[in-house]
Amino acid sequence: MALKIQVRQKGVLTLPIELRRRYHIDEGDVLTLVELGEGAFMLIPLVSEVARLGDQAAQALAESGADVDDLLQALDDERRAYYAGQYAPRP
Repeated sequence: MALKIQVRQKGVLTLPIELRRRYHIDEGDVLTLVELGEGAFMLIPLVSEVARLGDQAAQALAESGADVDDLLQALDDERRAYYAGQYAPRP
């Protein structure tokens, strides 16, 4: 996809709304500019998608009323059940 954007006063660029929505870029987000050479460059959001998904998981956890101890206990229970199903002696 190729989009045209204009450099405004003081070097300000406006990213089209379609890109901001697609890549979850919000006002105040920081981007890294990587120079590729020969006049080409790319912009990379400083906050990775992994960090963003982690924030969403934390929000969902808070909304569910569970706390970190509940989550850790559930993970421990799942780990035990998996281990028992995979490695338990078979008759």
